Amino acid sequence: MASLTSDIADSATLEPQSSVAVADPCTIVIFGASGDLARRKLIPALFELAECRSLARRFAIIGFGRSEMDDSAFQDSAAEAARRNGDGHAIDGNELRSFAQSFAYVAGEYDQPNAFAKLSHRLDEFDKERHLGGNRLFYLAMPPSVYPKVIAQIQKAGLAQPTNGNSWVRIIIEKPFGRDLASARELNRTVLEAFDESQVYRIDHFLGKETVQNLLALRFGNGIFEPLWNRNYVDHVQITAAESLGVEQRAAFYETTGALRDMVQSHVLQLTSLVAIEPPSNFDATAVRNEKLKVLQAIRPYKPETVATNVITGQYAPGEIDGEEVAGYRQEHGVSPDSKTDTFVAAKLLIDNWRWADVPFYIRTGKRMPRRVTEVAIKFRRAPHLLFRGQGVDTNTLVLNIQPEEGISIGFHAKLPGQKMRLTHVAMDFSYRAAFGKRERSAYATLLNDCMRGDATLFDRADGVEAAWAFVDPILNAWQSQQRSVPTYSAGSWGPHESDQLLTRDGRSWRRP
Repeated sequence: MASLTSDIADSATLEPQSSVAVADPCTIVIFGASGDLARRKLIPALFELAECRSLARRFAIIGFGRSEMDDSAFQDSAAEAARRNGDGHAIDGNELRSFAQSFAYVAGEYDQPNAFAKLSHRLDEFDKERHLGGNRLFYLAMPPSVYPKVIAQIQKAGLAQPTNGNSWVRIIIEKPFGRDLASARELNRTVLEAFDESQVYRIDHFLGKETVQNLLALRFGNGIFEPLWNRNYVDHVQITAAESLGVEQRAAFYETTGALRDMVQSHVLQLTSLVAIEPPSNFDATAVRNEKLKVLQAIRPYKPETVATNVITGQYAPGEIDGEEVAGYRQEHGVSPDSKTDTFVAAKLLIDNWRWADVPFYIRTGKRMPRRVTEVAIKFRRAPHLLFRGQGVDTNTLVLNIQPEEGISIGFHAKLPGQKMRLTHVAMDFSYRAAFGKRERSAYATLLNDCMRGDATLFDRADGVEAAWAFVDPILNAWQSQQRSVPTYSAGSWGPHESDQLLTRDGRSWRRP
């Protein structure tokens, strides 16, 4: 296998100081601070920013939750979360202690005005003590059902708007943003009654991954790719977001959500829009998000009769992964024995615009698949004249590996050594880890830093969320109105065989990551 290396010197194994984007001084308020998301993702990401000097020298972090806890206990919990959920590198004990001392805690119910009055008091204290200028970032890291309560109390407490002309207030809202188009619109109304759209950052952590962002750099920063990125040269596109894990301890959430709502409406459609995007006029939030919206609006909507043939659902059954027997979805604790919840979805999308007319986008996502992998594979058309017939030559493929190993691979054909003209498929691989050092910034760290700097490019906008739900809604409605069965697939497989038919009827097949 050929290797594609960078021109980066050995001294660049860590991010150069000149490229570090330092956030504004601010107070970060984490609602749901004692929950799983805060412990596993947010606190480690904030410590990562502190380590690489991407947090301002002056900052404070306030945890808000229903669990009773004092500042000292929360500081200990934060230090342990940063230590346990980091990437395994050696941690400077003094730096960790200094980071943890910036934490405070407010206990209270999410609909309790007195608790938000206490929060307001602590915010004012930190502004004066640490000279934070009134800058505030609210992060909603709790179940979506609680969002309206928290937003209402933030507004009633007078915390939704800046305290002076030089300060800012922003709010990050986790997915799922609604569970259908109607609820997404209602949530947008609720949010925008308290905040201006410019203050709202709807987060999808997939967009913080380096390879996802590199989609734009790859296309618009290189003259060799953009001319080929259209219906004249691309045969089809495959997007895979596979997980080897099952529902774990999230059965209660998953039973009311499923793969279509959990993954397709957010992660997979975000990837689709970035692959298919037209060149934005500028690399800024407004221009990029305008073009993403156009893609979502151009995806051909399904009719009830086309859902059955173009959208395949599935549910994992007992099977084996990495030599270990695993239970099926219906055997998971908290799952109904006759559940029809989708743990797998595959679909064929068509984008009705000039660039992508008649180029199918095949998407799939599922749990309990052979391995965890997210990738975008762009399959190019065959050479117009098959000079080397009978050699089974595959088409050229450009693969963007998003996780677990971030990188880019280009597949092409080369002659095998020897006197005969025999071709084989080889790949040139670019690895972020090999080129830029073994430490990669986590997606949450990237997005938190962007938000604190006021860069909304990688966050979703109200109209983008609603456009994604407008595409998904007809599928949900068709499933609800039809007496449908949910095919099963063995855990450790790549999904039900019906998903293969999406491609085989078009003379294509799924790529095996």
